[in-house]
Amino acid sequence: MEYEVEERSNTLIIRLTGDIDLQTSPNVRQGLMGSIDKGRPIIVDLSGVDYIDSSGVASLVESLQTMRKKGKQFILVSVSEKAMRVFQLARLDKVFTICSDLDEGLKIVKGE
Repeated sequence: MEYEVEERSNTLIIRLTGDIDLQTSPNVRQGLMGSIDKGRPIIVDLSGVDYIDSSGVASLVESLQTMRKKGKQFILVSVSEKAMRVFQLARLDKVFTICSDLDEGLKIVKGE
């Protein structure tokens, strides 16, 4: 699992690459919580994630809940078909803001 953070337009863009599973989700959670503490909107790019299990989903749900409490946006972008199936089965595609690509996510953050 690789975790890369970029700042653009006062928004943190987090690119995750690899599988998010029981073994890697604690690192994902720790990274997300550290980024949340910076107080900026967050866009998570999942284009490099082919597999996500329930522990990975739980890390994202916890991050979403924390961001909502802080009044900040938490957006998922470029979700692969395999990962999207997991979100759809859990009906989380209705809970998360999910965009087709990074540009669309940035437009939402900017209020466009």
